[in-house]
Amino acid sequence: MIRRSSLLSAPVRLTALLLVLVFVATGCHRGAKKDADEGAPVEQLFEKSHKLMEGGNWSGAENSFKRLIAQYPYGPYTEQAMIESAYAQYKAGKNDDAVSSIDRFIRTYPTHRNIAYLYYLRGLANGNRDTVFLRRVWSLDPSRRDLSTPRQAYADFNIVTERYPNSRYAADARQRMVELRDIFAQHELDDALYYARRGAWVSVVGRANYLLETYPQSAFQYDAVALLGEAYTHLGNKTLADDARRVLQLNQPEHPWLAGNWPKYPWMIRKLNPFAGERSVATGQSNATMNRGK
Repeated sequence: MIRRSSLLSAPVRLTALLLVLVFVATGCHRGAKKDADEGAPVEQLFEKSHKLMEGGNWSGAENSFKRLIAQYPYGPYTEQAMIESAYAQYKAGKNDDAVSSIDRFIRTYPTHRNIAYLYYLRGLANGNRDTVFLRRVWSLDPSRRDLSTPRQAYADFNIVTERYPNSRYAADARQRMVELRDIFAQHELDDALYYARRGAWVSVVGRANYLLETYPQSAFQYDAVALLGEAYTHLGNKTLADDARRVLQLNQPEHPWLAGNWPKYPWMIRKLNPFAGERSVATGQSNATMNRGK
């Protein structure tokens, strides 16, 4: 019995040894694949990451740039990799991550030669935070949501235009500020229309005047004037109502309020959609967008 057991144990030990060798070899092979970029020159890693970006592989480019930064934490390639990584995050829709990456870069390199671009990119990312999914699914008007991140985007673009007026990003930043101001103005107009629908005419006057004072020459300035005319008419102040009518007749004679066709409120069935809220009466109800810059 002892001899038979000892004879059988030899092939068992051999099999076990072979299994161990196969396991070790497989593990080493996997490790070699995983660490293929380990120790590669920084130039090579940067080129590989940049090619991923050119191919639109934003997540792959982000991860590749991060590996470069981990291996080479200092130097011009690393600085550029940090910038490119933030851009890849923005393009991938990771706006929160992009803003965090940009903030870290600005803290670390506040006088970097590309700092104007970083503020501009932060403005783009902030302008899209918390909005992409909802706007795609329910087509929500941007003026109907929380405006904290768009206001931060406005501040970012303002930094570009004021601190770096000669940069290549200043002109586009100014245009985006105009568009954001119109969103803010429409938000105020929507609030005024909310009060108008409920007959709170004093509140309507306050909101409309705030819009005109805070966002002069916005795309919705004459809608605000029309609301003033409507409010003063209901409040019995014929003098101020006539003043508002004269302003509209001189500056926007085609405004539908002059013909008694504005504002028109949306179909009540929209209230069944908990995400829609009250649709902006301003959108598509006047020729406001034709009057920017008057």
